[in-house]
Formats: sequence, structure tokens, C-alpha cells
Amino acid sequence: MNKISIKGLSVRFGDKAALRDVNLDVYEHEILSVIGPANSGKSTLLLCLNRMVDRIYGSRVDGKLLLDGQNVYSIEDVEELRRRVGIVFAVPIPLPMTIRENILFGPKLKGRLKRSEADHLVESSLKAAFLWDEVKDRLETFALRLSGGQQQRLCIARTLALKPEIIMFDEPCSGLDPISTAKVEEALKELKKSYTMIFVTNNTKQAARIGDRTAFLLMGELIEIDRTQTIFTVPSNKKTEEYVTGRFG
Repeated sequence: MNKISIKGLSVRFGDKAALRDVNLDVYEHEILSVIGPANSGKSTLLLCLNRMVDRIYGSRVDGKLLLDGQNVYSIEDVEELRRRVGIVFAVPIPLPMTIRENILFGPKLKGRLKRSEADHLVESSLKAAFLWDEVKDRLETFALRLSGGQQQRLCIARTLALKPEIIMFDEPCSGLDPISTAKVEEALKELKKSYTMIFVTNNTKQAARIGDRTAFLLMGELIEIDRTQTIFTVPSNKKTEEYVTGRFG
């Protein structure tokens, strides 16, 4: 079942085209890997889906982006859209407060929480991000004291606390060591049971490990999208083959 349908999406920043006539669907409870060299429009694609692109001066978006059949650009409550479609960036950005306060920051903006509700939300979010066992005895610790990998998983947990439907990841492991990367990937595979995810990465091996399907973008155009095994073994487009085999990019 389609969670997201993108039809004829084109994006410009002033005179520069970032995406050109992109058409793709994202299925419910899948991880869609998005690969491609720098300046291919991967991050722009994510920013369109929760309308953060609106904040970029000179941006122009054409085409349709449908979330559960509703045009994203007809949604009046943009903050609610961004709750439904969360994003985790390449560089973890914990808030300058405790681990517990990081998790509860967003939910508290929507209203007061009982102590028991808050405790449950903190524990369940951290467990889902595979971080609970490492921090359960120091929830009042300043979040910036965590390692880089722990900070990234905290950012995932903070996103989960808002109860999104879709989680987008923009190269979340680019600055992490292999052990931290493996823990993030383990969390994502488990989260797929409850969420739809779009995972942008420059690491083709990582895309092959975690993606159910993979989309290949090149210079703002969607070159190919298919099941991940197909993309990495028998792609239908020569450009895809050249990229995934390391001949360029």
C-alpha cells in the first residue's frame, strides 16, 4: 500500500534545478534507500515531503506529493505535517538539556503529561532507538555528554516520541564509527515494523544492507527505482550499474 506518492516533482532554487520530474511511491512499512552522488537532489526530496523546503529562499516546488492520498501542499497545519513526517539529519543535534528532557521536549509542546505517561514515553522511545540499556541509569545526564553514536540514537528517540508515521533519515551514519552505525541499522530494521522510512545515504553498501527498495538519483533525475537486490545485481539502467559498482560517484 502506498504511503507516499510523488508525481512529477520538480524543484528549483532560483535558476538552479534541484529535482526534475520525479515520480515514485513509498510503501507502508518499508525502508526506501535513496542513493546518488552529491548534488543529486536526495536531501531536497526529503525536505519537500515535510515542507521544510518552504523555508529556503527562492524555492519553487511543482508537481504532487501525496501523503495517504492527500496533497502535502494542501495541508494547512504544517507543524502537524512535520510531526507526522519526522526527519533525522546527518549531524546529531541534541538539545542542550538532559536525555529525559530531550525526549519530552516535543510532546510537552502539545500539552502536559502525567509523570507516568512521561516515564513510559521516555522508556519506550529510548528502547525503540536501542539506547535504553545504555542510558537508563543516567537520564538526568546532559545529552551532549553522550558519544556521537548515542547522540544520533537519542535524536531518533526524540523523533519517535512525537509518534510520527514516516521517518526520514538524511545520511544519519555519515559521521559514525562502524559499531555505532551497526546499532543504528539494527534499530531501523526493527522500527520498520511500525514506521515507513526513507533513508538517504552516500554509502551504497549501507543502502544494500537495509533498503527494501532503492531509488537512484542523478543530477536531479530519478534514474531507477526497484527492489534493492535488483538494483545491486541486475539494474536496468547502465548509469545505475556504473554507480553501484563504483565507476563514478
